[in-house]
Amino acid sequence: MIRAAALCAFVPLQAEAACRHALALGLDVSGSVDATEYRLQLDGLATALDSEAVRQVLFAQPDAPIRIFVFEWSGPDHQRVILPWTSINTQSDLTEVLTRLTSTFRVESSLTTAIGSALQVGFAALGFQSECWQRTLDLSGDGPSNTGPRPQDIAPDSLPAGTTVNGLVVGSGNMRGDDARFADIKELSAYYRNYVIRGPGAFVETALGFEAYADAMERKLLRELQSLAIGMAGPARE
Repeated sequence: MIRAAALCAFVPLQAEAACRHALALGLDVSGSVDATEYRLQLDGLATALDSEAVRQVLFAQPDAPIRIFVFEWSGPDHQRVILPWTSINTQSDLTEVLTRLTSTFRVESSLTTAIGSALQVGFAALGFQSECWQRTLDLSGDGPSNTGPRPQDIAPDSLPAGTTVNGLVVGSGNMRGDDARFADIKELSAYYRNYVIRGPGAFVETALGFEAYADAMERKLLRELQSLAIGMAGPARE
């Protein structure tokens, strides 16, 4: 269930200019993610957003900026907004986003993994961005769902029209050998492809461990944000 307080972060504070792409990013903070991995995830997202290639895409159309929303999730009752909807028009806007990400500290959360609940929160957030030309939900995770509604049971009509759900799956940690890590990532990628991702052009990106998260996130952002042809206009219809 989505908490009423969280809904406030979904709604823009005031009318804004045309929106090229609304991108909601959900980060897994369940019990399998330790303190070091939590930091690698937040700082990795910041590093990816601040890469030269991604900045070029972000600033390509100042009159139709990209909007970003970041939340963390674990069990059915833990979804915390880290960054409310924010338009990135200038370097100053991006700097504020990066500061928010790198200065966020972990709070107590559920040990379980509720991907279905994370999907519902992402859909609710994107539902307030219907004027954007393209809408995408990204879910990062290092394991399958084990509580709450199963992702495959989330009704197709709950997905906002024209929305794509992509995944970034993270393989097992440093203490395991390469063969085990490749096996883990292959299995988890198949799970996300079968049950989590959906919508036009949906895909799964992979990181062999959280130490590879920043590079994987940059690849994913570039693939998503470059998919919309410059000059295309017109929001998805509900």
